[in-house]
Amino acid sequence: MKKFFLPALLVLTFVTSALKSQPSFPVPGQVYISSVVPRIDIIIHPDSLAWIYANVESDREFRATFIFNNGTLHDTIHDIGFRLRGNTSRYAQKKSFKVSFNTFISGRKYYGLEKLNLNGEHNDPSVIRARIVWDIFNQSRVPVPRSNHVRVYINNNYYGVYINVEHIDENFVKLRYGNNDGDLYKCLWPADLAYLGSNPDLYKIMSGGRRVYELKIQENDNYTSIANFINVLNNTPISQLPCALEKVFNVQDYLKIAAIDILTSNWDGYIFNKNNFYLYQNTSTGLFEYIPYDVDNTFGIDWFNIIWSNRNIYNWFNTATGEQRPLFTRLMQVPEYKAQFTYYLKKAISQVTATQLLIDSINTIRNMITPFVATDPYYPRGYGYNINSFNNSYTQAIGAHVPIGLFPYISARNTSALAQAITANAAPMIKYISHNSPRPGQQIIVTAFIEDEDPAPVAMIEYKVNIGTWIVATMHDDGVHGDGAPNDKTFGFMLEGLAANTLFEFRVRYNDSNNNMSLKPCDPVSWLITHPSGIQLFINEFMASNSNVLADEYGEYDDWIEIYNAGSASIWLGDKYLSDNLNIPTKWAFPDTTIAAGGFLLVWADGQPTQGPMHTTYKLDKEGEKIGLFNNTQSGYALIDSYIYGPQTTNVSEERVEDGATNWIFFTSPTPNKSNHLTGTGETFGPKKNIHFWPNPIVNGKIYFNEPLTFSILDLAGKTIKCFTEVSEADIPTLNPGVYFLRTPHGSTAKVLICCN
Repeated sequence: MKKFFLPALLVLTFVTSALKSQPSFPVPGQVYISSVVPRIDIIIHPDSLAWIYANVESDREFRATFIFNNGTLHDTIHDIGFRLRGNTSRYAQKKSFKVSFNTFISGRKYYGLEKLNLNGEHNDPSVIRARIVWDIFNQSRVPVPRSNHVRVYINNNYYGVYINVEHIDENFVKLRYGNNDGDLYKCLWPADLAYLGSNPDLYKIMSGGRRVYELKIQENDNYTSIANFINVLNNTPISQLPCALEKVFNVQDYLKIAAIDILTSNWDGYIFNKNNFYLYQNTSTGLFEYIPYDVDNTFGIDWFNIIWSNRNIYNWFNTATGEQRPLFTRLMQVPEYKAQFTYYLKKAISQVTATQLLIDSINTIRNMITPFVATDPYYPRGYGYNINSFNNSYTQAIGAHVPIGLFPYISARNTSALAQAITANAAPMIKYISHNSPRPGQQIIVTAFIEDEDPAPVAMIEYKVNIGTWIVATMHDDGVHGDGAPNDKTFGFMLEGLAANTLFEFRVRYNDSNNNMSLKPCDPVSWLITHPSGIQLFINEFMASNSNVLADEYGEYDDWIEIYNAGSASIWLGDKYLSDNLNIPTKWAFPDTTIAAGGFLLVWADGQPTQGPMHTTYKLDKEGEKIGLFNNTQSGYALIDSYIYGPQTTNVSEERVEDGATNWIFFTSPTPNKSNHLTGTGETFGPKKNIHFWPNPIVNGKIYFNEPLTFSILDLAGKTIKCFTEVSEADIPTLNPGVYFLRTPHGSTAKVLICCN
């Protein structure tokens, strides 16, 4: 039977990668394009819309149609979910909305997004504050939601200018941290992070009909992780806090966020109002990440009769009530952290908030949205604003809760913050320490990101092997030591591979020219280089987006993974594991089952373990992730096989070109629970008549061989068109459909048909 396939990917059988500790910053893309103001249309039944407006506290979603038009892209998406969103803004005249692409069609995404937040910004006469805050965070390399301005129409009626803000969910954290299987908590008022006790269930407290710390992406409702973090934060003596807290929390990135929160007067966040943030336990590092959320009450917006532009940067929390804010107040009691916070604040001022670039950016956006604000029918309804209010709000007070203009606030805050800032040389900030999880004989790569006032930093690594002495070596930021791009503040160190059962330990050290020294982490990183398992089990084929290819015993078309036993004996799987995170080997344990020699086993990666023993606790990500097969506890969960894959196509599997082979390829005719060997798709030829090639006919300009081959392609007249040397796959040049020949140097010839190129 012939198989037709998509272009192949070449990978190693065993794939290892550096621990992903540095966050990523996805490009705006079509949805968050900033050079225009896209139009979003919502088509919904009038009765449904009336019900939504009559029941503003409800989160009930109604079917609607979503139309997106940015001038270049024009898409229509049917059967989306539509509802109100927000807290107090639900009672505003100009309401905010939630768009959900996967409510009624499970798993559906729009440009990788499951949801959109359309925020009305009714408090802000400039309709720009939140977007500028997000831009400042992005310029400061803080992972935050993408955003842009859009025009919203409902049933062809103009509802005004909105800010389209990326939803924080499992897709958000996957794009930033490379994983989404950690605990994600949405933290709303009164989320002060105060210690309530050792019992994790104590943190399931309620307020306003919802949990204060709402666990968003974990199925077992286990609050152990946040309870442990809060315990460390609150109960560790200040002298010991850095070493203890940095084992559970990304402190340095939070100090940067706190500095920007205070510069922009984000009083509705954690520090002042114990509100509006997320905590995500990054499984690549084991550390909680702090993610800001909902930043419209900024740049001088005031409801407390506080002059935010002058408020003391170190006592910025709500001192009037005596409430606890341990995440800020305890960190400010650590001299090292207070100095680093000050460094980030001064850096944000000098590189962002005091620059002409920021002013120009604000003016560009302002000019772009002005005509759409002028005709916004809901803009005047909350506070009687008009287009003059909009224009004036950038340069002067509007009154009531807007006692200062946007530009005057920025100038005043920069001036007062610099005047209040202590004079201190911050200890070097060493973060994102990682290694490449080396296997026996594999070159060891260690990287770390280092920031400091010192213009010419020199980083060192201290390492030892087994019980040997500590060795000090230089780390480099030159682009040739596994450190990425040169001069990007990521330093790398490379060491020749070590034998199996070797313990490798290291720390990163930095002494700056001001005699400040940092040595991180407090406890050295330890990595035991485990012996290869020697078990001939392979991840042989998988499908990460299955709509109609193969149904499970419940009739559901779910993700699946095929395991192949290339050995000569049966293998018991009851002590082995399958995971979608190479840092968490034990995510799913195989049941008490055996795979025969030369046999196949199908596992449903559907996140529904209650459906049977061959159903995992997780799903595969269509956009790409990792699959790992691990040995038992006694082996230290030694890696048996792994594969890192990229974006997938629905109903197309990715499989090894032959069972257990090195090369992978996409196939439109998947073979779950069957051999990948391509019988009947080519001919056997070559010097020993043992060469197989496929496909025949060639339909996409690529041909594959079961072993490397030297050959030429000839036309019917015997003219040589192209020669290849020792290749397992070959790109055939664009040729007219017809019959051609493959010929080896030994004179062996095979006939091929080329069509459809």
